[in-house]
Amino acid sequence: MKARVLLNIPKAVHQAVWRHLLPRRFVFEEAAFIYAQRRTEDDSEIFQYLDWSAVPPIGFVSRSRYHFELTDETRASVIKRAHDLNASLVELHSHSGIWPAQFSPSDLLGFQEFVPHVWWRLKRRPYLALVISSSSFDGFVWTTNPNTPRRLDGIVVEKLAFTPTKLSPLRYNFHDDNKI
Repeated sequence: MKARVLLNIPKAVHQAVWRHLLPRRFVFEEAAFIYAQRRTEDDSEIFQYLDWSAVPPIGFVSRSRYHFELTDETRASVIKRAHDLNASLVELHSHSGIWPAQFSPSDLLGFQEFVPHVWWRLKRRPYLALVISSSSFDGFVWTTNPNTPRRLDGIVVEKLAFTPTKLSPLRYNFHDDNKI
């Protein structure tokens, strides 16, 4: 049995990050990064919060309600911060609407390029990605290689555990736009 993979963050940080990602007036997708230290405890791999940073409006090349692209400077900055902290990088971004959270096809396509780059730059440290909606979240983690994600099993905020939707496909065929 594989170890459970959990992200552990303080309550105040959870509230601040979710407020940033889901503002009252949702105009564009928002993004943030958490820096986390990996540890093993019982039957779990826990990514323990160290720090976080919100992506400011100038950190995007482009963004809309359905897509965003970070500037090269933003990507380099978050990777450098993770390197300096000897931490794994956790990407978080928001989707609008009341629907349960799941990664979009453009999110999945972006992982094919960005995750191997981060994996190489951070000397094989795991990478995590979460998508947040107003009602839920979903998440992946790359622990053994940059091409094969696993599902994030949950987020722990103090003693409360939150479970992802697990709606996102772990594999996707981009040639005919059908899930495998």
